[in-house]
Amino acid sequence: MHLINTHPYRFGPLCYTQKPYKKSHLSLQTTIYCHPTRFHKHYTAAAIQSPMEAAGTDSDGREFKNPDEMWLEHTGDINKKTQWYHDGVAYWEGVEASVNGVLGGYGHVNDADVKGSEGFLQTLLAELFVDGGINRHLVALDCGSGIGRITKNLLIRYFNEVDLLEPVSHFLDAARESLVQENHMALDKHKATNFYCVPLQEFTPDAGRYDVIWVQWCIGHLTDDDFVSFFNRAKIGLKPGGFFVLKENLARSGFVLDKEDRSITRSDSYFKGLFSRCGLHLYKSRVSFYAF
Repeated sequence: MHLINTHPYRFGPLCYTQKPYKKSHLSLQTTIYCHPTRFHKHYTAAAIQSPMEAAGTDSDGREFKNPDEMWLEHTGDINKKTQWYHDGVAYWEGVEASVNGVLGGYGHVNDADVKGSEGFLQTLLAELFVDGGINRHLVALDCGSGIGRITKNLLIRYFNEVDLLEPVSHFLDAARESLVQENHMALDKHKATNFYCVPLQEFTPDAGRYDVIWVQWCIGHLTDDDFVSFFNRAKIGLKPGGFFVLKENLARSGFVLDKEDRSITRSDSYFKGLFSRCGLHLYKSRVSFYAF
């Protein structure tokens, strides 16, 4: 698991953009590759604590016996669920469209974040694609793309086409403008192709378009059911041999709910339980630590 130690007094899940830190709790970040075709390699209930059995807290310190209790309170009917997603996007609509903004005031983390992700991506491409995919037309989807930080600094250099998915319109506008200025939309070999202003829980990709679907610091906004639904829909968007990369913060155990931006930080076992529900196989993970 690609785990990154965050500031010892902050936590984060982050969603709809690249916000790596929140407040009050230590957390880690994880990059996970899951192969959707190896459904027989599931985690077993004996090996993983069920996420439904894990206690958690919210950012005010309130304790919940399990995620079901928390989700019922915050998204237990259609009106509550609609408000949950509305509030999450509204939070980010009040954030400036800059690297420092989307990184929650920690813009200096950008270089280390990209460097760590690049090393992990290089390993995956070398292991899973013939000749590292050099002779293959590679296409990626950047989920929770924000201002295009990951596309511009990483994905555009390895993929011939990158599509950006982001529900906050002024972030996506900034991404489009930035990529145009850098000529990343004009080059035939490496370009940003499509800009989708759509939230994860409503997005369905075109069948067989992507070699890699990159999900970074955004899945925390989704409820558990929408998490599973998203990955089940996203599977159809992968080419044969394609894969997901998830980079996310971790709670020490259980979960932590951020009431301010409507996101949840899940523990490692919580994530594994959800991936089992999705029928996804954990292929590779890596641990890194950042100093602040």
